[in-house]
Amino acid sequence: MIKIPFTKAHGAKNDFLLTWSADAPLEGRDEIARAICGRHTGIGADGWILIEPSADASHHARIQLFNSDGSTSALSGNGTRCAAALLVANGTASDRVTILTGAGLKTLRLIDSSYRFEMEMGRPAYNIEELRRSFPVGTDVLDVTILDVGNPQCAVFVDGFGLDWRRLGAKIESHSAFPHRTNVSFVHPVDRHSIDVRFWERGAGETMSSGTGSTGAAFAAILRELAESPVRVMTPAGDLDFRVEEGIGFLTGPAELIGAGQYYFRR
Repeated sequence: MIKIPFTKAHGAKNDFLLTWSADAPLEGRDEIARAICGRHTGIGADGWILIEPSADASHHARIQLFNSDGSTSALSGNGTRCAAALLVANGTASDRVTILTGAGLKTLRLIDSSYRFEMEMGRPAYNIEELRRSFPVGTDVLDVTILDVGNPQCAVFVDGFGLDWRRLGAKIESHSAFPHRTNVSFVHPVDRHSIDVRFWERGAGETMSSGTGSTGAAFAAILRELAESPVRVMTPAGDLDFRVEEGIGFLTGPAELIGAGQYYFRR
């Protein structure tokens, strides 16, 4: 049995287990992620994040994210905010936190003592022909925008959520058009400055919110001229705020540290 310490946190009810990298075994981390994230036999989370404090003055820490199915992801907006909250709580960082992710260096600005951060999310990558695309899924033909915001995103524009979006999300995630799978957001434009979104995340399934999913959805709506900055992203877990400055996206949302303990991992 291996004892693995963790801190549990959530960013808008997108929950993560945070472990200092030095406290985690080097081998079998994908297997550990599946076990520790298990909702019934583990601690339960959408993902497991390993944090390695840095001696390099260019950033405070480096993180590695494992999804609940054991796969890795380059970036999680909500998860990175959770890691930033822990770094502030333990005194590693203060009001400005720099974290090296699989999608590059990210800077977060602490807005208040409740661990609300504005995070620089970068620029979207996309092909013009994929900003508006008819995408067949079985007998359904969906109106989608395909882009990358540090991880792959497929934004599906809908008139509401009466469709079986969970079934469609699972099918799109593993569709042959996405050999490395994709995150899926279902986007309902409400007005020029707000969108309502549901999320199906690669490697985790349905989540209450998603930082990168919110970023992809907001960028997609702006690029298609269905919305304009700033954009309020309405999720089942509450609202996130997104803005664009000189082509760079910034997402503001909460993080909360909710407990700590040890997980007993048995192979």
